[in-house]
Amino acid sequence: MALELDQATPPSLTHDIVKWISQEYHDMNGSSIQTLEGPPTAAEFAQLVHISRPVIIKGFQIPAFKRWTDDYLQTNLQGKPISVAITPNGQADAIATGPGGKFFFVEPFVEKVSMVKFLEQLNAEQDGDNLPASYLQSQNGNIYSSRFFESPNDDSSEFCALRDDVPSNIPWVTEALGRNPDAVNLWIGNSKSITSIHSDPYENIYTVIRGSKHFTLLPPCEGWCLQERMYPHAVYGYTDNSNGLSVVPSSDTPQVRWSSVINPDLPGSLPPEAHPLHITLEAGDTLYLPVGWWHYVQQSGPTTIALNWWYDAEVRGMNWVWLSLLRGSGDVPSANDETNTR
Repeated sequence: MALELDQATPPSLTHDIVKWISQEYHDMNGSSIQTLEGPPTAAEFAQLVHISRPVIIKGFQIPAFKRWTDDYLQTNLQGKPISVAITPNGQADAIATGPGGKFFFVEPFVEKVSMVKFLEQLNAEQDGDNLPASYLQSQNGNIYSSRFFESPNDDSSEFCALRDDVPSNIPWVTEALGRNPDAVNLWIGNSKSITSIHSDPYENIYTVIRGSKHFTLLPPCEGWCLQERMYPHAVYGYTDNSNGLSVVPSSDTPQVRWSSVINPDLPGSLPPEAHPLHITLEAGDTLYLPVGWWHYVQQSGPTTIALNWWYDAEVRGMNWVWLSLLRGSGDVPSANDETNTR
């Protein structure tokens, strides 16, 4: 989801300046991640937003923690079709090589299946290296969208039957920010499911219900390390010339700006000046991920379930201006004019 702002393209900062900002930020903040043993008050959370560093929060309790077994999910959704992303390798919304050896930003093939079939697919994929990967990651408010707060009866969802288990907002966040969430999302996958590195225009509250999530994080001032490029858009699809999923270029979709770093955890993928943070969330853990922070997400366990609440970022004041400037800038080169996707 993108925040629509009418703004001019920010100017480029020189390489020396962005490296200096990055090092200065690291020298002042280090690599530690604060952990709270219980949810903050609204005033305390407002202070965390002001500091704008990730925080792990323990003790945030919602009904889904105790209820969401496989049997419960299957029974409550009663065979209703749900949207599931299918990719060859678990990387939806990511860079892949397509026709002619060109690089594309590729969105997943989406199929409708029941929760029973989806959970069966997740289990089968754990033991089948050649099977495509399934990931429930439809996002954009797949449990609650912003419409819910204006007209609850008009906010349809594939997961209405699970709404009693998930609050539509988090009181201490809503009070601190003075707004309701823009979206509340459900994520279900397995160890094949990977989220490519990106940043979002949201204050993000991310809670793990089952399994483990592994985050690689970089602050907004280190976006220069990720070598963004412009990619033609494509989707995965089944074609007459292939037995499996293929990259199918889009004909009328604008190019997508995305990081050319495929896996920031691989040695040499990031410059030595980068300062990535690595954290693991277990079931019951919640992450406050501030607006603009870059994140690459992997997971472990046969079935990993998470929820997140996206709150729109505050665009008044200087914060958004700085985020835009730090992300840069100028003309972003085409990925297919060079061969440095890593």
